[in-house]
Formats: sequence, structure tokens, C-alpha cells
Amino acid sequence: MYDLASKCSVLLAKDFVHSAFTVILNEETRNSRSLYVEMNQTVITIYPQLKVSKIYNFSFTEENCQVLDQSLENSTMNSRRGTNKIEVSDQKGVSVSCDFQYDLCTVTLAGWHHGISAGLFGTNDNEAGNDWMVPNGSFTDNVKEFTESWQVSKCSLVPKKEKPCPITAKQNICKVFFEEPHSLLR
Repeated sequence: MYDLASKCSVLLAKDFVHSAFTVILNEETRNSRSLYVEMNQTVITIYPQLKVSKIYNFSFTEENCQVLDQSLENSTMNSRRGTNKIEVSDQKGVSVSCDFQYDLCTVTLAGWHHGISAGLFGTNDNEAGNDWMVPNGSFTDNVKEFTESWQVSKCSLVPKKEKPCPITAKQNICKVFFEEPHSLLR
């Protein structure tokens, strides 16, 4: 256990072999954080302090130029929402669960992901000696160096390159980001 001193977005865990999942801790405004979870072309962003989440399917965004909010039809990701808890999982054994009451999120990986992930959560291979591996494959025992090595794109997420969409779809995206009641950008 260690304190995360970074005020930047950091990669917690990513499957570097099959790109099956990515989990990023994003730094938001006013010292709040969100959890960005990507599985199977579907992204869910969880805002624990606001007790809300947003779901987007990027495969449909590119094909149809539409953002599907709160819809997981034709998706291989499952989402369950309770009063104070949200759980997101896929059929390949990746599960992310957040308990809003305790401000606690967990990432659980099945044996299929043994040794193929890396990030601040380590290598997931039951070898304590290589958990502090940095992206270039070397190791460190310095918390600051370790944390900074997993920062995502100089404190911001790199947006995916998307095909140009008609103006109406862009307006829908703007609406989701700037007009929705639970949006941090409103």
C-alpha cells in the first residue's frame, strides 16, 4: 500500500498482450478522481464521489457516429448497478467493482490474465520481485519514479482517433459532455 502523490491520470492495469482491458485512474477537477475502464470496445467511466457512471461503446461510435449512453446491447461487457455499488465485468474474467459508500474500487483478474498485465497494480504473476516494473521493462524501488512512469500522456488521456462524423453526431457528443446533469464538464 502506498499513497498516490501524482495529480495526473495514471495507468492502473492494462492487458499488454491481447489489449482485453485497460483501467486508468483519471484526475478530475477539484481533487476528485474517476475510473476509466475499457473492455471490448466499451468504456465505462465511474465517478465515485458523484456516485454516477457513463457508458460508451466506441465500436458503434465509429460505425454509426453515435454515442450509446447507458446501453450495452450487443456488448460483451456486463454492468450491474446497486444502490451504492457498481460492477463491470466481461466473459474473460475481468471485473471492476466500486463501492460508493466506502470509496473503494477493486480490479479482479481471472487466471487467463496471469502475467500479461502491467501498471501501478503490478504484473499479476504472483512474483513480488517484479511488481514495481516500469513501462520500459526495468525496475525501481522509488515510489515517485514508479508512479510517474505510469502517468498517461502528460496528465491527460489521449483521445481515440475517430472517423469524422456528421455535425449531428458531434452535437450529441457535446450534449453528453456539457449538458447531461451528471457531467463534470457541465
